[in-house]
Amino acid sequence: MNARIVLALALAALGLWTAAGFLPALIWAAILATTLWPLYTTFAQRITSGPSTAAALIFTLIVALVLFTPMALAIYQIAEQGDVLVSWVKRAGESGVEVPDWLARLPIAAESLQQWWRNNLSDPKAATAWLKTINMDDASNLLRTFGAQLLHRLFLMFFSLVALFVLLRNGRLLASRFLETCDKLFGEAGEGLMEKMVHATRGTVNGTVLVAAGEGLLIGVGYLIAGVPNAIIFTILTTALAMLPFGAWAAFTAAALLLASSGGSGVAAAAVFFWGAIVMFAGDHFVWPTLVGDSARLPFLLAFVGIFGGLAAFGLMGLFLGPVIMAALMVVWREWIFRPVVSDTAA
Repeated sequence: MNARIVLALALAALGLWTAAGFLPALIWAAILATTLWPLYTTFAQRITSGPSTAAALIFTLIVALVLFTPMALAIYQIAEQGDVLVSWVKRAGESGVEVPDWLARLPIAAESLQQWWRNNLSDPKAATAWLKTINMDDASNLLRTFGAQLLHRLFLMFFSLVALFVLLRNGRLLASRFLETCDKLFGEAGEGLMEKMVHATRGTVNGTVLVAAGEGLLIGVGYLIAGVPNAIIFTILTTALAMLPFGAWAAFTAAALLLASSGGSGVAAAAVFFWGAIVMFAGDHFVWPTLVGDSARLPFLLAFVGIFGGLAAFGLMGLFLGPVIMAALMVVWREWIFRPVVSDTAA
């Protein structure tokens, strides 16, 4: 028995070491499969009368479309801004750039910034000399590194989608095997813990992603109506930051300040801020608790530590993994430690 345990641990360690580079992609796929499984089963019942290879493939393609569309839109918007930056640099070298009006309306350090702008950018010769101080070799190396990282991330995302397809196609078999393993290792309490962790994962992802997407889109409509510059980029930024505590507040506050400083109406800027505050209040206090339920609802301190601690420990994946770990800890604490002990009473 000892030899079997040592062999099993050695093989598990060797397997984890071999798959270390793909573990983030596999964890992403597992989180997506766990969260989307109820939606997938409903989809499969309508398409092919139940889970099947074809249903799993179509559903995975839909997930890929949903994931890649915002990324492609963001890259397109950044590329457009890149053209603006190139034309701005060219104009600065030829005729200089006048001090913009909004710079004078800044509440802090407006005069100092205007003076720096006049000394470095308004005069064509000074602007050319200042632009030459930028190390183009460092910028080129940065672009190469960014390109390599982008290709690596895209490959991992493709691998996650392949793993998601496999998990959806064999979901019921894998789930039953996993529950049997937990039952043998930890008994009935272990199987119950896994089921509660599944509910916690679904609640965490639903509460984080769906609420953030809804809040970001609603606030983005306000950006478009009010005429915020680069409203699409601000909408994407607000949606992403809405997954973090107070992140969306910083985004729509910055949008309101930009609108006010770029010549927009003060009433429109105030409307952007108050509309964002109303949407965030409704989403965080009414919609989010309804979606999450008691399975993944955490005290504020644990949720805060789970999100930012997860980001620090696991990167972007920790945004979901951290709260799930905290929720699992709460489940163990409630179910295993404070679970009522039923005593046998002989009649």
